[in-house]
Amino acid sequence: MSRERLYLFDTTLRDGQQTPGIDFSLEDKLIVMELLDKLGIDYIEGGYPGGNPTDTALFAEERNTRATFTAFGMTKRAGRSVSNDTGLQQLLQAKTTATCFVAKSWDYHVRVALGCTNDENLDSIRLTVEAAKAAGKEVLIDCEHFFDGYKANPAYALACAEVAYKAGARWVVLCDTNGGTLPGEVAAIVRAVITSVPGSHLGIHAHNDTEQAVANSLAAVDAGVRQIQGTLNGIGERCGNANLVSIIPTLVLKKHYADRFETGVDADRLSQLTHISRAFEELLNRSPDKQAPYVGKSAFATKAGIHASALMKEPETYEHVPPESVGNRRNVLVSDQAGKSNLIAALQRMGVAVAKDDPRLDGLLRDVKDREAQGYAYDGADASFELLARRALGGVPKYFDVISFRVIVEQRDDEMISEAVVKVKVDDQVYLNAGEGNGPVNALDVALRKDLGKYQRYIDDMELSDFKVRILNGGTGATTRVLIESRDGKGNRWFTVGVSPNIVDASFQALSDALVYKLVREGVSATD
Repeated sequence: MSRERLYLFDTTLRDGQQTPGIDFSLEDKLIVMELLDKLGIDYIEGGYPGGNPTDTALFAEERNTRATFTAFGMTKRAGRSVSNDTGLQQLLQAKTTATCFVAKSWDYHVRVALGCTNDENLDSIRLTVEAAKAAGKEVLIDCEHFFDGYKANPAYALACAEVAYKAGARWVVLCDTNGGTLPGEVAAIVRAVITSVPGSHLGIHAHNDTEQAVANSLAAVDAGVRQIQGTLNGIGERCGNANLVSIIPTLVLKKHYADRFETGVDADRLSQLTHISRAFEELLNRSPDKQAPYVGKSAFATKAGIHASALMKEPETYEHVPPESVGNRRNVLVSDQAGKSNLIAALQRMGVAVAKDDPRLDGLLRDVKDREAQGYAYDGADASFELLARRALGGVPKYFDVISFRVIVEQRDDEMISEAVVKVKVDDQVYLNAGEGNGPVNALDVALRKDLGKYQRYIDDMELSDFKVRILNGGTGATTRVLIESRDGKGNRWFTVGVSPNIVDASFQALSDALVYKLVREGVSATD
């Protein structure tokens, strides 16, 4: 029996950016888009063209994603023509193939927020869809406050959905904007809407104010919608949005959904879910939630005792899905046998072939676990992990030795200046490099890359593009983790990590790894 297609729409970069404390840079958005594309998401909503300089820059160029790149904005304002609505025109000119327009569907909001009549709002929806269709866009209409609006005035809420569909919208998305609707209500209202708008053109956008955004999304699917909107790790304003990291494996692994539906996420993509979820948290400079369903470090953890004994005999006794299916690993706290399969899978993704019985894997696994206990986080630092693995397997040349380094920070003429001196040895040649920057890490970066002898030509196009610091425990003597993003002239980006009680030492570890990784990826040998 053929399965129906469910479409996944991610709004991390738009609705998720409304999370307090989160503000994506353009580089951050491009990195998140790469993660979402790896996962197999169908639509990536990048932001609001014209809303801020970052989003305007994002939509100024075409983005070559497998997913449909989507802009977000408002429907035409009442009292203005399509051609005279600046916001609408920016959306029509954005370099995207799809546009998602938010429309009021609760008559209370039409009166209070828009200050127009119900009919004027319906006209704005219709004219917006027609204009976007004429501009060659795939059109989505987010019916804001739909469920509250339907409960207050069913006929009008339904009229908003109908006019969007009849005007040519590919998707009419029913939004639980306040997040207060319950699953039973969602299901009943969706079934009512389907009498006017086919489920194949309906989506669900749920907020998590009652901790039921995932349940509401699945209830909507059961009732007939065929698009789900959500965010990575459920970020979003107030209590967040529907968590796609929980929804996706439920759709793919649970028989109730897997037998009926298919998504763009296959088994291989799903096996990267844990890595993507944790890498995203590292990008946000936040600690991943250890008890997050499917992807948390405790999601498949069991302490010693009757549970652990049963688990080692038959994993299904205490695991609802195999942890490796989502890229996670079993953690039986009395044993270190867990994790080797994940290690081998990670090595394969890096292109490193190694036999399952290679004795070096045991040493590498112990090293990884020891370093994780110290505070290293490799989910967000693939380059450092690859170097660690290649060193354990004998695959990293000794390019240079760091003899010493120092940093001086001083105030000159009301300006803080940092100077760094790095002494490195390449073969038998010693290089003493000095650098100046607006901070100690900037100065170290300049000094370290100033002259690396025969390897200099390979790193000339390299630069540090981002720098994040996290304090892992309290106090002035706290351990610090530094995450550094580097890039080169070819457009490659990579992440390295350092951990130390001294922030300068942690930074230098990450900087050194970034240089070595660049040389390894360029295929440079120690004799070059």
